[in-house]
Amino acid sequence: MAGAEPELLWEPTEKFKQRTQLTRFMRWLAEERGVEARDYHALWEWSVSDLEAFWSAIWDFFEVEAQEPYEQVLARREMPGAEWFTGARLSYAQHIFRGKDDAAAAIHHASELRELDTMTWGELRELTAGIAAGLRALGVGPGDRVAAYMPNMPETIAAFLATASIGAVWSSCSPDFGARSVVDRFAQIEPKVLLAVDGYRYNGRDFDRRETVEGIAKKIGARVVWLGYLDGSGWEEGFLGEPGELEFEQLPFDHPLWVLYSSGTTGLPKAIVQGQGGILLEHLKKMNLHLDAQAGDRVFWFSTTGWMMWNFLVGVLLTDAEIVLYDGSPGHPDLGVLWDLAERTGMTCFGTSAAYLASCMKDGVKPRAGRDLSALRSVGSTGSPLSPEGFRWVYDQLGEDTWLFSTSGGTDVCTAFVGGCPLLPVHMGELQARALGAKVEAFDEQGQPLVGEMGELVITEPMPSMPLFFWDDPDGERLRESYFDMYPGIWRHGDWIEITDRGTAIIYGRSDSTINRGGVRMGTSEIYRAVLDIDEIVDALVVDVPREGEESWMPLFVVLRDGGSLDSELEREIARRIREECSPRHVPNEVFAIAEVPRTLSGKVLEVPVKRILMGTPPDRAASRDSLQNPSALDWFSELVAKSHERRA
Repeated sequence: MAGAEPELLWEPTEKFKQRTQLTRFMRWLAEERGVEARDYHALWEWSVSDLEAFWSAIWDFFEVEAQEPYEQVLARREMPGAEWFTGARLSYAQHIFRGKDDAAAAIHHASELRELDTMTWGELRELTAGIAAGLRALGVGPGDRVAAYMPNMPETIAAFLATASIGAVWSSCSPDFGARSVVDRFAQIEPKVLLAVDGYRYNGRDFDRRETVEGIAKKIGARVVWLGYLDGSGWEEGFLGEPGELEFEQLPFDHPLWVLYSSGTTGLPKAIVQGQGGILLEHLKKMNLHLDAQAGDRVFWFSTTGWMMWNFLVGVLLTDAEIVLYDGSPGHPDLGVLWDLAERTGMTCFGTSAAYLASCMKDGVKPRAGRDLSALRSVGSTGSPLSPEGFRWVYDQLGEDTWLFSTSGGTDVCTAFVGGCPLLPVHMGELQARALGAKVEAFDEQGQPLVGEMGELVITEPMPSMPLFFWDDPDGERLRESYFDMYPGIWRHGDWIEITDRGTAIIYGRSDSTINRGGVRMGTSEIYRAVLDIDEIVDALVVDVPREGEESWMPLFVVLRDGGSLDSELEREIARRIREECSPRHVPNEVFAIAEVPRTLSGKVLEVPVKRILMGTPPDRAASRDSLQNPSALDWFSELVAKSHERRA
């Protein structure tokens, strides 16, 4: 909460600032638009108060090409239902390839199956054209859906760009998703074609997915196009069309580009539709001005094709930077595999999850030991709040010149709306700033803005990449329920956030899993920070379960280091840490040792589903097992409920 300014960990040098694209943008605004912003905070204030001027400046600064010009920047300024750049016709994929040298590198890629290799822009263009021709031959046209059950590899990016180039709508799941989870997603959008691999390798093991794919295709009614990944045979014979000129359909600004999905931990995943133009403008802004991706940069973000960070990484191709892909386990043969990749590729930006950085810290990984990481300029972290100890670890291990940017955003907008800014300092445990064009605020329960206090993360003005609609939600009821029920006309994201008086931000975790004890609200990340600082504990989960007529029950579940035991001494230490570092009211009622914490495929802790199980919801209704990394981890909690019922009987 509000208090003394936290430790300063990094500050950009004047030389660093001058080379950023954000500085160039600010100069251009002054010269071309007469907008004189004295610093980033003034620029942000202008960007969210004069939306039309800001987004038209993004359009002009990045020289967006449209077959038909726009008539109005923001014809309808309401949420939901904002209407952006009406009348414009353009192509997202065209902007990816625009101005690229065919001989230059586009993608560096490696996997557990393939050695490190590079794909040039010419090779990517040719493969994209071939896939586009193959899709057209199968009758795919504008508005049709193309689904992919493929790993993080160059062929998947080419398939997406081919789909976008013909105006079809892309949607993808990682091949480690279970069949039911895939059907729950793809059946909603009724794809005409399913692009699928025969299998994949993870953690040193091969997984054959042919039977799974055939079952999925039957249930969603799609024609399968195979890519031999495990056997190395490539695209099925006859699919790729003859190499030719890559053509780009010119589409309305709000023509669907892709469908992303909510995590699906409770109920059917929401099928979130985002537009060609909205994603184009948001990603031009984000990758250039906030990520500062430039010529000579090699940007990596560890992701699968089932997480929005894959789509985000593809967006980096809108810049002059190259991207780095990896398909496989980040812990095989050990947690050094991604740091090895950073050295081998000359990576300049290492993007990952907070959970991965925490694992490296706990396991004593030393990224620079025996590796030349001199090219590495920045580290990005997302997925969950990065603890102050995580910040410290990055600077201890990678050096004081590293720009660490912790970010927070969402699948719902396919971007980070709080996070990195290359012109601002990095303080321990804080996100640097709110993103340009994203009017993020902290609200209390009455809808009043807060500064220096934790509140609901809201967005009070529309953004172009917000969902056009949810698939199969014709009257928009599900979309309104998801974001606009608590504060009508204002987007409530579902996170707790604090905006400091310096304009930085702190994310405290999901607001629907926040623990309120005796009127003191606390994000679960604060409790985890205290508990995970204990050497014997490697992972944790905490929930607060309401009980009728009595005080709520707050159990803490911990995963112990190998050989550890949960004895009375460790329980006392846990209570002491939480009492001193968090709040006496948040000392757990009971502590349990478990084998593993249940997580989604993107690594998020399943606090709310576990809470629902402990309140009596059957596990299969509390969470979709196919959307989990470790579905069997839920069984422990249902067994705990059963034993509790036996004792009461």
